[in-house]
Amino acid sequence: MMEELDHVLVPKHIILNEEEKEEVMKRYRVTLKQLPRILANDPIVKLLGAKPGDVIKIIRKSSIVGESIYYRVVVRA
Repeated sequence: MMEELDHVLVPKHIILNEEEKEEVMKRYRVTLKQLPRILANDPIVKLLGAKPGDVIKIIRKSSIVGESIYYRVVVRA
């Protein structure tokens, strides 16, 4: 099941805990509604077991900057 997440083309996805979620919102001065969304029925969200309201940290490899980090909030489909 988690083998799909180990593919070279799939960026690393991590569900943030409540403390990490609050820190992200504080650091970037945003609310959950202002974060980019990812649907609850997205295959990666299902694999992770994330629920609406969870924030997912996505770490993408970049040849220019090395790593780029994105945050998405899970919303109902």
